[in-house]
Amino acid sequence: MPPGGDDMQTPATMRAMLLVEAGRPLQLREVPVPRPGPGQVLIRVHACGVCRTDLHVVDGELTNPKLPLILGHEIVGSVEVLGDGVDGFLPGDRIGVPWLGYTCGSCRYCRRGQENLCEHALFTGYTVDGGYAEYTVADTRYCFNLPVAYSDVEAAPLLCAGLIGYRSYRMLGEHVENIGIYGFGAAAHLVAQLAIYQGKRIYAFTKSGDSEGQAFARKMGAVWAGGSMDTPPERLDGAIIFAPVGALIPAALAAIDKGCTVVCGGIHMSDTPPFPYRLLWEERVVRSVANLTRLDGDEFLAIAPNVPVRAETESFRLEDANTALDRLRAGQLTGAAVLVMT
Repeated sequence: MPPGGDDMQTPATMRAMLLVEAGRPLQLREVPVPRPGPGQVLIRVHACGVCRTDLHVVDGELTNPKLPLILGHEIVGSVEVLGDGVDGFLPGDRIGVPWLGYTCGSCRYCRRGQENLCEHALFTGYTVDGGYAEYTVADTRYCFNLPVAYSDVEAAPLLCAGLIGYRSYRMLGEHVENIGIYGFGAAAHLVAQLAIYQGKRIYAFTKSGDSEGQAFARKMGAVWAGGSMDTPPERLDGAIIFAPVGALIPAALAAIDKGCTVVCGGIHMSDTPPFPYRLLWEERVVRSVANLTRLDGDEFLAIAPNVPVRAETESFRLEDANTALDRLRAGQLTGAAVLVMT
């Protein structure tokens, strides 16, 4: 038996929502509770955020997932059992599990401090099972202690929407004042709070005619909100695209000033249409954000309570995960969906 836990207190099976085949709804199944290996912990899941990346996996836009798969990479829970060699966590500790679940530490990317690009990385809820379940296991090197200021539901979206938003924001550079955000959902409403706290002005772009989304952006502090192809009232010093729409890249390039950057913050995006070179000229930059690093997590989780960054959430039962995904797909969520284990 792994140290630090009692098999008599841990059930043999658990409920989980399984992806058996891309393009099909998740299935509620009773499956064995996993056992932690060396360096891992067994976690009793309290809450798990529903991310657009989960939707890309379900819809087959991210290929080659582990199947059958338990989705979910915004996991908040408590340590139940320690695997061999675990240091830094104790049974009962509250713990957060993000998208990046493992890196090799020895490939050329890991050696030069780019663990988010590791050639042998594993990803929670994609190539290893995640948190749409009552229990999960995780490598403790890629887990975080969570600020006590946040409840389980409030903390869950910070672990991907918050971390990817933060990394995207940092990629804009230091000398930005007017920031455009395209797609004002889970990640956008979190990073907007941080940017405004630091004195930036947010210009929010939503689907044309999405008056509810634009009102939400203004509620979160945006100085302007309009349609995704609208021209903002001022030139932007940078833009972040969270919506998975390639056509937004030339639109954002047309909105930013000389020498500024468009950051693509999603893991999947539709193809970018051709656009004239003049949109890119004058040293404008288009760059993507891939995954996250542990440093991103440490920095963001340290600063978030000071803002304070607060997630707008809507809770769903585990067995209602398909409903949450459907509403995310249809753009019917304000803020972030979170599955709550009962």
